[in-house]
Amino acid sequence: MESMMMSAFSLNHTFKLRPSSTPINYRPSLSCLRLKAQQSGTTDGTTTDVSSSDSKVDVTDFKVRNSQEEISATQGIKIRRRPPTGPPTHYVGPFQFRLQNEGNTPRNILEEIVWNKDVEVAQMKSKKPLHTLSKVIKEAPPTKDFIGALKASYSRTGMPALIAEVKKASPSRGVIREDFDPVEIAKAYEKGGAACLSVLTDAKYFQGSFENLEAIRKSGVTCPLLCKEFIVDAWQLYYARAKGADAVLLIAAVLQDLDIKYMTKICKLIGLTALVEVHDENEMDRILAIDGIELIGINNRNLETFEVDISNTKKLLEGERGDKIRQKNIIVVGESGLFTPDDVSYVQEAGVKAILVGESIVKQKDPTKGIAELFGKDISA
Repeated sequence: MESMMMSAFSLNHTFKLRPSSTPINYRPSLSCLRLKAQQSGTTDGTTTDVSSSDSKVDVTDFKVRNSQEEISATQGIKIRRRPPTGPPTHYVGPFQFRLQNEGNTPRNILEEIVWNKDVEVAQMKSKKPLHTLSKVIKEAPPTKDFIGALKASYSRTGMPALIAEVKKASPSRGVIREDFDPVEIAKAYEKGGAACLSVLTDAKYFQGSFENLEAIRKSGVTCPLLCKEFIVDAWQLYYARAKGADAVLLIAAVLQDLDIKYMTKICKLIGLTALVEVHDENEMDRILAIDGIELIGINNRNLETFEVDISNTKKLLEGERGDKIRQKNIIVVGESGLFTPDDVSYVQEAGVKAILVGESIVKQKDPTKGIAELFGKDISA
């Protein structure tokens, strides 16, 4: 198993599922180049002495950066994947200062999160190399059937299966629940009829952690667990699996099509379910063109304004898109803006078979009762 995992992963985004299967025209990611630069003695993937042999890294980095941006542009991806490059340095007398510009300033919160996540993951990879994670996964118990749990719940209740989110805070709302005990919340969700749980693991922006994920996994909770993380590197898939996840989130607004294709294959290789999240028509069309997608989440939150409109779910499921989803037997998950029984009924009528809900239930004193209030009835029986 370990050898299979190692062959499925090559530094960063250039994955190999079998010998010589590296896709034509697929360029290595910037984090791969930064790793090579770090091995040459630099720390940020660039060099400062243009006369040195390492200056070649600058040229390669520039070419790959432009190539990646061109690919993203053709796929309608607005989130820039490169981390901050650092604004230009200016001098006034003996004083040095930096000016921000559009090229190094995040345009929205998701882009900021992605840039910081790229740096965070690079640091984590150095502490937990892939071969170490492979050994953990090899000895870990099998993952739980995430999709099977959703289908069973829908069949039992006749209502969208609930993926209840263990969530302390968010960039838009701040701290949602002060008395936050992830294990107790998870148990309350399960008692209330949740089919699966989503656990935030981002620390900086959501005050989550992988320790929370591990604690819930070891607590006796039987619901399958979704690792709610911002995936920018396939290494994170292995890390999530090693920490007890049964499923992971892949965001179409962040990842290019080829990233998603190979990451979903790696997920299947190591037993994870991939929930692929879309926000608009372009992202939905991209994902529907990829073979093997089983679970699509429609996020009703606008990434640029952070406004929420649940009619987005209905819009993305109308016409030919809805027909394709039914033909492919894809389960659709409604995300964001769901607070009342009417909201749940609205997205169900649009074609949703599951919903992912956090804020409206986690902020309740008793999350179990919060679930009953969300659905308008007890769904635990």
